[in-house]
Amino acid sequence: MAEFVTGVTFGGSEWTPAYVTDINQKTCIGCGRCFKVCPRDVFDLVDKAEALDAEDFDDDYGDFEDDDDNSMVMSIKNSLDCIGCEACSKVCPKACFTHTHKIAA
Repeated sequence: MAEFVTGVTFGGSEWTPAYVTDINQKTCIGCGRCFKVCPRDVFDLVDKAEALDAEDFDDDYGDFEDDDDNSMVMSIKNSLDCIGCEACSKVCPKACFTHTHKIAA
C-alpha cells in the first residue's frame, strides 16, 4: 500500500495534504474566492472564452454565443506552489476543484 506525504499540526495531529490538480472551468463562476483564500498564489483569473475550447464547451442552450460580458474563470497558474490545504475547495460554491494526495518518496 502506498504511503502519502503527511504533515503535523501545531497540536501534533497528523493530516494528509491534498494538492489541487484540476479546476472544472465549465462550472467555475469566476467569483475569485479561491484566489483570495489561497496562501501560495496558485491561481489566476482568465478569460472564459480563451480557457474553454469550443469542442469542450457544451452549449446546448445557446447561452454562450452572445456573451459579451467578458466572463472570467479561474485557472491554475502554478500547481507546484500548492501546499495541499484545500482552502480553495472549502470556499468554492460550485465544487470545481479536484485534489490528489502525493505519494511519499
